[in-house]
Amino acid sequence: MHKLSHLIDGEWQPHVFAAQYALDNASGKPRLIAGVPGGQPAVFERLASCLAPPYFVLYVLHTPRGEGEAGRYQSPEMSIEAFHAFMTRFGSYLAQDARFDIWLHSSSDKATVVWDRHHELFAYGPLERFAAELQALGFTEGERELLDTHQHHYRAECDADAAALLSWQAWRYSPLCPEDEQ
Repeated sequence: MHKLSHLIDGEWQPHVFAAQYALDNASGKPRLIAGVPGGQPAVFERLASCLAPPYFVLYVLHTPRGEGEAGRYQSPEMSIEAFHAFMTRFGSYLAQDARFDIWLHSSSDKATVVWDRHHELFAYGPLERFAAELQALGFTEGERELLDTHQHHYRAECDADAAALLSWQAWRYSPLCPEDEQ
């Protein structure tokens, strides 16, 4: 299953990013941008592991399917072990469904990694560390690939995992911000 498709010759096909990253300063804040080839959760996990715990995870649920209310769900502090357990349990769901964006923040490093509904990563903080980690995964620096006509998938098969994620821990809820809404 995949969470993102795009049109190729009039037919919807799974979208797969090339293993490339780009450094960007267009927003005024330096960041690294990369696509997640095949939606592999290990890419997000490896970038997060570049940062020092404790971590805070922000699960931004913008398109619920009955498992909860649209909004921002912030975790309590997480150790690296707790984060890896979270990724082990929910990595497949995170790769297959587009109803959310997920953020990881390290207050120690004052750094954030975002994996969005388009299978794009946005990393803020130690850009050289992030780039080195991506290079170790086989990524190369290149032009940022922009999506054209595409569609997101919100899968019924993922509803149980989405509900389990919301009950996995004591999340702190807040409403969506305007930039979160689709």
